[in-house]
Amino acid sequence: MSIIRGLGRTLFASYFIVNGTNSAVKPDSFVADAEPVADRLVPLLQRTLPPSVSARIPEDTKSLVRLSGAAQALGGLAMATGLLRRVGAATVALTMVPHVIASVPDKTLSKEERAAGRRILLRNVALLGAAMMASRDTAGRPSLAWRADQRRQAVSSGAQDLQDKASKTARKSQKKLAKASRKAQKKVRA
Repeated sequence: MSIIRGLGRTLFASYFIVNGTNSAVKPDSFVADAEPVADRLVPLLQRTLPPSVSARIPEDTKSLVRLSGAAQALGGLAMATGLLRRVGAATVALTMVPHVIASVPDKTLSKEERAAGRRILLRNVALLGAAMMASRDTAGRPSLAWRADQRRQAVSSGAQDLQDKASKTARKSQKKLAKASRKAQKKVRA
């Protein structure tokens, strides 16, 4: 792993570790912003998920903020340490979706407040996009699918080369056999 990749991943993860820890430890400061999203998201999840899972979804916003914060902090730690870094990045990306939804500025706000809201929205969208990219990062190595495809192509190419050599050898042998047959027929006639 390169130093730049490791340092960049750690610095990127630090935002999620700090923000997630703050959300998990002191959820009260985040509850007001999360309430509108929770009011829409919880019923949707309860309808779409299986009953065994949906029964475990907390309905109070404070618990949801704590849960999201803990997931965000753990995802950030996974990214920073390099242990399950892609899973951690995917977890962080999932926890950013409600943040993006909550940061869409309300049209009833003043022009200055909407501009500030757009900056926050842009930051959250950028963090979501970066987390999505980090979840696909293979640390400079090709993915398993790419490597399997390359091996398949190499085997296929090797098999084709082997077939071509066998055909060429068979044609040469056939020519030699025909030449030997003609020589034998000439000797018999003579």
